[in-house]
Amino acid sequence: MTSEVGKLLSDSRDEIDLCAGICAYTANQGPQVRADEERALQDGRKGIVTYSPTSVISGIQRWNFPMYQAVHYSIAKLTASNGVLLKHAENCTDSGLMLRDIYEAAGLPKDLFTVMTIDHDQSDKLIAHDLVRGVTLTGSAKAGSVVAKTAGEHLKKTVLELGSNDAYLVLEDAGLDLAIKTFAAGRLYDNGETCVDAKRLVVADKVHDQFVEGFVKTMSDIILGDPTKEDTGLGPMARSDLRETLHQQVRDSVEAGAKIATGGEMPDGKGYYYPSTVFTDVKPGQPAYDEELFGPVASVIRAKDDEDAMRIANDSRLGLGGGIFSKDEKHAVELAKTYFDTGMVFINHFNLATPEMPFGGVKDSGSGREHGGFGMHELVNAKAIALAA
Repeated sequence: MTSEVGKLLSDSRDEIDLCAGICAYTANQGPQVRADEERALQDGRKGIVTYSPTSVISGIQRWNFPMYQAVHYSIAKLTASNGVLLKHAENCTDSGLMLRDIYEAAGLPKDLFTVMTIDHDQSDKLIAHDLVRGVTLTGSAKAGSVVAKTAGEHLKKTVLELGSNDAYLVLEDAGLDLAIKTFAAGRLYDNGETCVDAKRLVVADKVHDQFVEGFVKTMSDIILGDPTKEDTGLGPMARSDLRETLHQQVRDSVEAGAKIATGGEMPDGKGYYYPSTVFTDVKPGQPAYDEELFGPVASVIRAKDDEDAMRIANDSRLGLGGGIFSKDEKHAVELAKTYFDTGMVFINHFNLATPEMPFGGVKDSGSGREHGGFGMHELVNAKAIALAA
């Protein structure tokens, strides 16, 4: 994975651990999650809900987690006895092929999990095939819209995990040392090329200046270099075009009034490197505020107070993950439950995904859920069987 997309070797190892955890959870909890449910009907009859396979599920997956993106949906669908197809990103197809070999070595019948080396036009034809009964995609909101339209034309259900510009709130009573350390790690994880990275840091005015001082210093100290070296803090981006797009968003944000506190310059030399970058004076109308910056660039947004911070966090068409930093855990939980319009909220820490909890977003960040048993109920037939009295 490191050789395919440039992620730190330590991040690649973390990814394998996550995949193993998902497989273990699915194996342990799958029989219980998918077990038949008996229900007493109002007229005294008995009902049975059974979760049946549909047929074949097509998965279109992104490059930023070459193994996880393939494992997280396929293991749940295979457990439900569906066949699974994988159209992986071109720059990490080898990881998909390796997963196919791992599955078959573990005893999975040949071709029940099949890697499709096809282009987007062929993928559209695959979605239309009679045997394909559902589609799952990880990608941008634009890609999700295209795939959902194609699937909808053929009345196929979809599960969509799309992009985001996740907001992490620093409330007035937050522990700043923890927040600074966590946000630096959370913004740069996987070289900043992760949907649930900490992208918009919304900081209450009372602690804003102190936070910015410490955060900028921490981000400035990040070592950019060879992703196979243990002391490297930030590796290269996955492709040249991704770096060009990110840098254009940086330039456009500056032209619209945002200020660069550190980074923001395209480095010379070999490799698709981009430095850890921090924006301040971020306002609506700037890419740093409105768009997903898919790379090692953080946007610090000043909020008047805690209430304003919550408003800013929700001021987005996206809603995958987010976070709240506060010493008042009860208050943070209440904000997360009642006000945060997003699929996942992390309180006083940063995380990507855990096997036990649902993963997915709202608004333009997609629909449907994976993990936590929820993925095993997606794209199956919840069949109702009613018995006579």
